[in-house]
Amino acid sequence: MTRFLHTADWQIGMTRHFLQGEAQARFAAARIDAIIRLGAVAREQGCEFVVVCGDVFETNQPSRQTVGRTLEALATIPVPVYLLPGNHDPLGPVTVYRSPQFLKDCPEHVHVLSSSDPVAVAEGVELIPAPWSGKHPDHDLVGAAVAAALDGPDARDTVRIVVGHGAVDALDPDRANRAAIALAPLEREIAAGRIHYVALGDRHSRTSVGDSGAVWFSGAVEVTAHRETSPGDVLVVDVEQGQAPLVTPHHVGTWAFRTLHRELSTGSDVASLAQELAALPDKDRAVVRLALRGQLGVADHADLTDLLADQGEVFASLYLWERHTTLSCTADGAELGALGLGGFLSAAAEEMRSLALAPVPATAQVDCGQDGSEQRAAEAVGGLVRAVDAAFATDDHAGGDSGLDDDAEAAGDATDLLTWEFVPQDQPDSRSATGALELLYRLSGEVTR
Repeated sequence: MTRFLHTADWQIGMTRHFLQGEAQARFAAARIDAIIRLGAVAREQGCEFVVVCGDVFETNQPSRQTVGRTLEALATIPVPVYLLPGNHDPLGPVTVYRSPQFLKDCPEHVHVLSSSDPVAVAEGVELIPAPWSGKHPDHDLVGAAVAAALDGPDARDTVRIVVGHGAVDALDPDRANRAAIALAPLEREIAAGRIHYVALGDRHSRTSVGDSGAVWFSGAVEVTAHRETSPGDVLVVDVEQGQAPLVTPHHVGTWAFRTLHRELSTGSDVASLAQELAALPDKDRAVVRLALRGQLGVADHADLTDLLADQGEVFASLYLWERHTTLSCTADGAELGALGLGGFLSAAAEEMRSLALAPVPATAQVDCGQDGSEQRAAEAVGGLVRAVDAAFATDDHAGGDSGLDDDAEAAGDATDLLTWEFVPQDQPDSRSATGALELLYRLSGEVTR
């Protein structure tokens, strides 16, 4: 029996648009740390070697630091490692695998599968690799490698492990993809006992393909997108002649991506969401995408805005999935009246609210999950609540807007950060009203700090 570890899609050097600053640095470091963790699995499980089925690096131009740290991590794996170039790091003219740094510092037990020639990895065990030499192959690389390897004496006593990268035709929605890996021929060779396991990369979700139980995607070593299922695993595989392979997943990933679909209509719903977010573990390694629906009052919407701002500081990333967020804000006259505004401020707030919530032409709308002006008005009116709270925080106010003026003056140079510009010739409309409310919203944010 042969036992080895199957992994793929490390994509060292990957960046994500929703990660900022040190969160991106931690995400990048986790992908290199995963190499050390999978090496520990290989040692603990008694694996004879490790195959990495493509996309070791995110690109062929990683930084010197990225390459150096990757090679240092590879040096900790206690068994031979075989790296297959994939579509992200193919064996092109500027491949990372032929760079002076890689050639000089690569550990002796780490081998690049640079051709489709079979590679003996142990007595009676060989790999059939299918490396990428460019980003757009025009044929099935795995099928061609297997056909060439089997075009010779039929060595029935050899265990053959195919190492490939790419989409399998049975799962690929692009039926015109000439590079798709044909599953049926592989299944026939498995049934005939001429190949024994097909280790694949490219699909970031751990996936068994076909009916034989011998064709697997290991999935990405760390999660890369919300749509992935069972990422962060490596596979320990037992293979022997005449037996179906035994495949055992081991989890090495430390990051988690979550999508929360929630309906919000009351302050209690906002409080429940706050409790749910607070209970999530490992926030520094969690990316949370929120799809929110419903309708909130001004105060509740302001509480939600504060919640997302506060929790956004502790999660690696917390953001609204705008295409699936249809959350609106009701700002009726009764609620504004309950704020205790007096005189000009009350009349101005009501006028701005009415204008901001007025319909806008379709050409002026933006794709933000709801009507553009309504979204901006919701945020601005929520800011109005916080401004009023700050301005009338004491019990001695009897109405009027002098308290707000005092707080605005106390903000000092905060107005330098504001970019709203008054244009005299423009007629009042929903956009100008929203701009005025946004000005108040931004100012109140500085006042309440």
